[in-house]
Amino acid sequence: MAARAVIETPIGSLGIETIESGLAAVHFDAEPTFADGLQTRDRESVAMLDHARGELEAYFAGDLTAFTVPVALRTTIFQRRIYEFLLTIPYGATTTYGAIARAIHDPNATRAVGHANGRNPIPIVVPCHRVIGADGTLTGFGGGLERKRWLLDHERAVLARAGVTLTPRVTSAVSRSLFDARTT
Repeated sequence: MAARAVIETPIGSLGIETIESGLAAVHFDAEPTFADGLQTRDRESVAMLDHARGELEAYFAGDLTAFTVPVALRTTIFQRRIYEFLLTIPYGATTTYGAIARAIHDPNATRAVGHANGRNPIPIVVPCHRVIGADGTLTGFGGGLERKRWLLDHERAVLARAGVTLTPRVTSAVSRSLFDARTT
């Protein structure tokens, strides 16, 4: 069973799809008819849809910095490892594909990490937009680089309004860059 909806956001129409166990997909540039063809709307999926819609709306309003909606990842084991890691990247912070590869103890998997990141079915909630190139440049994003820049700028602006700044730090335990959030 599943439920679908289209929500309007500052980065365009998003199609969201849920199943009983959680948010299953977020689609960019959703057509208004995205939800029309779905006949299997059950109570649990609709409740999950309402939860996901509310959190996405709060995120775009600047009122939410951590999602609680469960995600229903239908992926390979490797992709799941990457997506679970993405969920640990702090709001407003960034990391690199290479740092993720090292963190999952597979330093030669940088390209595979990038490929998995590009196949993320739940962007924004599973924050693949927080992954950048090793040189600090914005790199591929399923929603386009303009949206990626908007999402990163949005998160940093929300933190700045709250008086929080990000300072880089490296943790050798997982060999990746993290950021400490500090209130000014």
